[in-house]
Amino acid sequence: MEHLILTPGAVTLADWRAVWRGATPKLSADAAARIVASAEAVQRILAKGDPVYGINTGFGKLASVRIADDDLARLQTNIVLSHAAGVGEPMPAALVRLMMALKLASLAQGASGIRPETAAMLEAMLAKGLTPVIPSQGSVGASGDLAPLSHMAAAMIGVGQIMVAGRALPAKAALADAGLTPLALGPKEGLALLNGTQFSTAYALAGLFEAEALLQSALVTGALSTEAAKGSDAPFDARIHALRGHKGQIDCGAALRALMAGSAIRASHRVNDPRVQDPYCLRCQPQVMGAALDVLRQAGATLAIEANGVSDNPLIFSETDEALSGGNFHAEPVAFAADMIALAICEIGSLSERRIAMLVDPALSGLPAFLTPKPGLNSGFMIPQVTAAALVSENKQRAYPASVDSIPTSANQEDHVSMAAHGARRLLAMAANARAVVAIEALAAVQGCDFHAPLASSVALERARAIIRFAVPKLDDDRHFHPDIAAAIALVEQNALIDAADDIRLPGLAA
Repeated sequence: MEHLILTPGAVTLADWRAVWRGATPKLSADAAARIVASAEAVQRILAKGDPVYGINTGFGKLASVRIADDDLARLQTNIVLSHAAGVGEPMPAALVRLMMALKLASLAQGASGIRPETAAMLEAMLAKGLTPVIPSQGSVGASGDLAPLSHMAAAMIGVGQIMVAGRALPAKAALADAGLTPLALGPKEGLALLNGTQFSTAYALAGLFEAEALLQSALVTGALSTEAAKGSDAPFDARIHALRGHKGQIDCGAALRALMAGSAIRASHRVNDPRVQDPYCLRCQPQVMGAALDVLRQAGATLAIEANGVSDNPLIFSETDEALSGGNFHAEPVAFAADMIALAICEIGSLSERRIAMLVDPALSGLPAFLTPKPGLNSGFMIPQVTAAALVSENKQRAYPASVDSIPTSANQEDHVSMAAHGARRLLAMAANARAVVAIEALAAVQGCDFHAPLASSVALERARAIIRFAVPKLDDDRHFHPDIAAAIALVEQNALIDAADDIRLPGLAA
């Protein structure tokens, strides 16, 4: 398993992407001193005897209740147990690991007051493949992702369940089997573990990375569809996009131009083509996909900052021995980023579906009806287009902004919340829907290109066609369609279409 060094406060999107894909994170050596300094500051703050939220007081609406010194450790255990109140399906293991890595990097910045052994426990669980079982519902995105992070913290103290090699075991037993002893939480530590935006941020980052791959795959299928419809590459001319100036548009135009370069199919209708302009789904690809790319890059910039920040409360400043209460746990930036990603995913799928609809319509594409050599006897791609339409409409319904919603909690002490968790949790399902649409487009596009034989497309697009045709044969007569679509979805999930264009720079997020 690949190991990755996390330098708290300086982790790149590429690093987080690697963790999402399976890399095991480990803290950089320079984090240790900050962690020790923060833990020592908590002890000095306690010695002053003043009330400090979450350290020697109750939580939320109960912040005015002073806790006796003898009960401080119990206070931290109680908050973990009482707040572990999530419901719903468990988080996928890869997301739990990303969330744990985000929490580890945040705690290691030395502003949360945790001890070295607490950071070491998170690090060891990640290294040994111990993944807490965490219900996916129950966070409103402020005051932090309390319920899911509490389930993570509960596993660290030996409560709840932990997944080990695909099996759910009692947390205490799983820790013991791995040679670990359940944590005994010190002052501030329970609150530090469960307060923060790491659940929402993990889901949003995962959605961002899947959207990035989706966009790149859709550029390949969009170019294939343009070839299938014998569309023009003139709308991809660099001069057009330079005049408007949007970077995403410029980058997507360049990618589409490169994908079609050298195509014999394109050359075959360059002269005396009676059509003056292509439909928007072909002609406006740089504008739509470029806008989606710009949105994803902006969301990525926001999430990169969030993932490198500290969203605990109160924050410990060891230089001055202060514990300052604030609102960094409020996940509004994550909520906005998640909403932006949702819109981009929705539009990528929507444009892809429009190209499928164009290809199956002989009046628009010039191809046989529903891309079958024998329309009437065969239905061809009639219902795959309907499936794509259904998936796009489902994504439209899911794309409604979560950030505009709020509901008061904690007896109106926490009276405005971000709903970042809701906004981020939908993204992977939306990406899966859009991937299926792009997969259907891939099948429709290569089927359309087959009608142009013996003319070939560009080198890159012929590689993509070959990959698709290796998995799914040409559709001559109707057959059970579901296995074909499943095979195409698998290709998109594996980034096979992106890999086919490995000599072309398909635009993505900044590393």
